[in-house]
Formats: sequence, C-alpha cells, structure tokens
Amino acid sequence: MNERIIFSIEDNIAEVELNRADKHNALDHEMFEAILKIGDQISQDNTIRAVILHGAGDSFCAGIDLSMFADESLANKFNERMKPRDSSLANYYQSAAYVWREIPVPVIAVLHGAVYGGGLQIALGADIRYARDNVKLSIMEIKWGIIPDMAMTTSLPYLMSLDKALEMAMTADILNANDAFDKNLITAIEKNPLEKARVLAKKIANKSPDAIRSIKRLFYQTWHKNDQFSLSLEAQLQLQLMGKSNQMEAVKSSLSGSRPDFLNSKI
Repeated sequence: MNERIIFSIEDNIAEVELNRADKHNALDHEMFEAILKIGDQISQDNTIRAVILHGAGDSFCAGIDLSMFADESLANKFNERMKPRDSSLANYYQSAAYVWREIPVPVIAVLHGAVYGGGLQIALGADIRYARDNVKLSIMEIKWGIIPDMAMTTSLPYLMSLDKALEMAMTADILNANDAFDKNLITAIEKNPLEKARVLAKKIANKSPDAIRSIKRLFYQTWHKNDQFSLSLEAQLQLQLMGKSNQMEAVKSSLSGSRPDFLNSKI
C-alpha cells in the first residue's frame, strides 16, 4: 500500500499531497488517518509559515471511498468517531476538513479534476483555493442519502448565500470551474494553480509570521460575529503584536528594502 500523504517542507512552506491517484484520492480509513496525523503535525510546527494542499493524479479528491459504507469493522467504530476529538471541536470525520482551519497559518488548496463530497469539504477547509479549468465540484452526499457532515457548515457560510448552498446540497449538481468561481467556491481559475499557490505561499512566508497567524485568527473569529466581539479581538491581537521582535523587523525591512529575518512565531 502506498503512503496516503506525501509531505515536504522547504523554506518554511509545507506541501501536502493526497496520494491515492488510482482512486482519485478517495477517502478511505487510511486517508483519514493520514490527513489527521499530518494536520496535527503541521499545527505543532511553528517553523511552518504556509501550507499548500493538492492531490496526485487526475483529481484533487473524489470524496468518500464507497467501500467504507460496507466495512463492518468501521461501522462498529462509527458512533465513537462522531464524538469530538481531543483538543478539537470536530469529530474524526469532520477533522479531515476542519484540521486545515485549525492550522494557525494559511492553507492554500490546489484543485483539479473531481472535487466531490468529502473532497469538496476538505477543499473548503483551506483558506484559499486555486483551481484548474478542468475542476468539477459537487456537494454529493445527497446522492448517498446522507448530509454533508465534514465541517461544511463552518466553511460554506463564509462563501455562499443560503439559497445557493441549499440548491447545491439538495441536488448534487456538478459545477464547472466558471460556475464554482461565480459561487465563490474557488478563489481563482489558473492555468497552473500549483505554481500560483507556490508564489503566494512564498510571499506569505516572507511576512511576519506573528501577524499572518493573527490575521487568520482575527478574520475567522470575527467574520460573522457582533461588533463588540470583533472590536475587542482586534485590540487584543494587536496588543500581542505591537513592539515585538517580528513587528519591529517588519518595519525595519519595509523601510530599508532589505530581506526580513523573522523569528519563528510563538503565537
């Protein structure tokens, strides 16, 4: 059996490749385990400043491997895995998507081919999504008589209106790249989305890691909150940054035009 994840780190940028190309990177037990393990590993590594998530072969991820529905040994574990994992709000299945939100640095997903069901929910767990023009997206769970339950309710409200989300979820319609872009499910359509992601990741990695982490936290925690909460968190996070080493280095490098030398973040 091949490794389900290919993982590398270079210049403070992590690349995670789903590696089950013969099955369009469908989610079996081993893939779930690999995603959770690598997500937790990245979260604990403060040398990483950006993450690129992509898939091997012809697709990003075609969703759940249907053989899981027939696996009696997994069925016996289902109820237990529907409980939140230690140190997370999300359960075992939700965490395959939600772990990318929990990672404190930006996650850029690179999409192509099939991005169906659980694969779409994983993609929506990323912060930014670049796609090739051959991408096809679907909330496909209704086809199997189930609901999308891999943390989609924590990601889709940031992107789509309720009526459009209901239409997708209740029909399992497949969207092409242009339709997905129009519905805000992808950030941009690119000829070479992986290269675009690498350029963006490098740009992010050259900014203050303290500020980058704080921006991600700030935006996610305030995007749909009330003004009192948002204003309070803005002040709280800014106080953590002002006058600290990385903030001073950002000012110094911006004024001098020199390459910044940031410390690894402790935020």
